[in-house]
Amino acid sequence: MSFDPIDFLERAVDIPSNEGVGGMRDFLCETLAEHGVEPRVDEAGNVIASRGEGSPHTLLNTHIDTVSPHVPFERDGDVIRGRGSCDAKGPLAAMLAAFLACEPEGRVTLAVTPDEETLSRGAYALSLGFDRCIVGEPTGLDVCTAAKGRFQGTLSVRGENAHAAEPETGHNAVSDAGRVLLALEEFDADAEPHPQLGGPTLTPTLIEGGSATNQVPADCRITLDRRSVPPETAAGFAEALAAHLEERVPDVDADFRFTERETPFLEAFETDPSEAVVEALRAAGAGEVRPFTAATEASYFASEAPTVVFGPGVLADEAGAVAHGDREYVRVERVRRAAEVLGDALARLH
Repeated sequence: MSFDPIDFLERAVDIPSNEGVGGMRDFLCETLAEHGVEPRVDEAGNVIASRGEGSPHTLLNTHIDTVSPHVPFERDGDVIRGRGSCDAKGPLAAMLAAFLACEPEGRVTLAVTPDEETLSRGAYALSLGFDRCIVGEPTGLDVCTAAKGRFQGTLSVRGENAHAAEPETGHNAVSDAGRVLLALEEFDADAEPHPQLGGPTLTPTLIEGGSATNQVPADCRITLDRRSVPPETAAGFAEALAAHLEERVPDVDADFRFTERETPFLEAFETDPSEAVVEALRAAGAGEVRPFTAATEASYFASEAPTVVFGPGVLADEAGAVAHGDREYVRVERVRRAAEVLGDALARLH
């Protein structure tokens, strides 16, 4: 039975996978079994299937979960619309086509994760021992060799309550938070920009404090979004932020804590453009080598072996957001072309 990535994609987009991936995972497993490959589902919910054995070992990874709300499938000529059409069921369809067609000297493993859009428990649990990895995301068929990381946490500023009629008898945490915000604007003033990714960013996204309109507030909390570039790590960022605040606002009582989560934050990563996986994709007809503009599970895999991000579709176009947007779409021709490029690249790598 021949595999048609477009038929698979049309059916996949119509399966909701924003609040649970059970239906989509069943469809994926059934599709693999129908084409002679028996998948397994591990304890973390990953769908894993392999072809060949030994080395070299290439890992193909993408995800089946999508953000809310579900947007049903719609076909308009060469365009497939709906939630997940480009992020990331389009890349999955292309990867499946290449995976099912390959006859590797060595091993090719397809590992599809269930929760990339949330906590990445699936990706964090994977331990497959591979030599290189291709992560499926909408890159417009470019080969992305680097991406920023994303950290999130809360900066807590503490003061002392008092009656607002006599503010001098307390200590205003909201006022101190204003001074902290000014200090944050200078945090990256001396940062060296990454040659591909540019500079890091630090963005206050939420602020809340106080409990009564006639009371000097004793606390204020600022949520921070950090987009890092190599070689910064989460721990390194926290240390640098504490030192910066101690220098700029030493009299403010403030501390930063990362948002609690079950898995590590997605760190920034970079892969040397001269790596074999990059050259194979380029020789197979992929587009330019560039960074990816969103954080991905490639972060976890890049710590183990050279990793790139590749796939059909785009995060945004000239009209605005595509991935995660209500107008999410992918072009049929781009999905087929991605399958061809991936198939050719796997042949070159094996």
